[in-house]
Amino acid sequence: MSRKTQGAAAAAQPAPEAREPAVDRSGTGHRNRRMRLRAAWMYFIEEKTQNEIAQRLGVGRVTVVRLLSDARERNEIQFTIAKGPPECVDLERELEQRFNLAEAVVVPVSDDKADATLPISAATGAYISSHVRAGLKIGVGWGRTLLESLSYIEEMPVPDMSVVSLLGGITRVKRFNPSEFAWRFSRLFQAECFLMTAPAIVDAPETRRTLIERCGLAEMFEMARSLDSVLLSVGNLAPDGTAYRDGFVSDALRRSMLERGAVGETLFEFFDATGRPIEHPMHDCVMNVPSSMLAQVPSRILVSGGLPKAQALLGALRYLSPTVLITDEHCAARVLQLDRRSA
Repeated sequence: MSRKTQGAAAAAQPAPEAREPAVDRSGTGHRNRRMRLRAAWMYFIEEKTQNEIAQRLGVGRVTVVRLLSDARERNEIQFTIAKGPPECVDLERELEQRFNLAEAVVVPVSDDKADATLPISAATGAYISSHVRAGLKIGVGWGRTLLESLSYIEEMPVPDMSVVSLLGGITRVKRFNPSEFAWRFSRLFQAECFLMTAPAIVDAPETRRTLIERCGLAEMFEMARSLDSVLLSVGNLAPDGTAYRDGFVSDALRRSMLERGAVGETLFEFFDATGRPIEHPMHDCVMNVPSSMLAQVPSRILVSGGLPKAQALLGALRYLSPTVLITDEHCAARVLQLDRRSA
């Protein structure tokens, strides 16, 4: 069984029964605890080898083995994710204050060049597992991070739960596919799933209207008015992004959006760094539940991270006004830095 499928076991707070030794006045105890939590996150969440962790922390491999062993003995490693190191908690509080969030979850990542997908996915899986409840109606987006989070969600039947795909795309059978994610997500909870049976982008606004009004999709939009939660991710405009690499959005359209000042998108709605939507005829051809409808949903969960997405995430925070944000420490710090500069 891989470290990943063991449940992303690197908890960053001791369990209630754990006993932390008194921290000496020199701060050595605090630093040792910080090192243990860093090592645990890199080993269990980022799946780095002990040698890689040793190089990153600037210690020997034997020290890494001892750090992981000490973390286990102190019950700091569990099959859940609790809180991160103190600096992550500080970032969470500042994000909550600056963006009026009900909750921010910031996860540690070994360095700013590391792939933050797995740590964020693990935190997302833990959050969703505790968030679902009987009768929940949740709308879902798509993306690599959300797809990876499926491995970390606790599988359990949830009575009367409904999952609504917020974006078309069922005509493409690919791993990173809006319909594929919604379907797999719903199966974890034995929930009823409503798929938008249409391409992600159609040829004309008239086609979109026809599909909604005459082809049975009106029910999807009516359901969107009564959602309890939405789960969304953010894409930037890098050419290797999922939407462009897999052909959902053409490279010509991507470049056109860049020329108009776009920094990111969610559900193929593009926006700039201030959160202003980009005006483009393409938006009238997207088979999605528009963000204007989602703004009334009580719980709006936004998931994204990695340093290259910082500007896109800042724009999304301003564009979507989420209630919950799940990201990584390096992206969080950069988002806050960019927000201060623009204030």
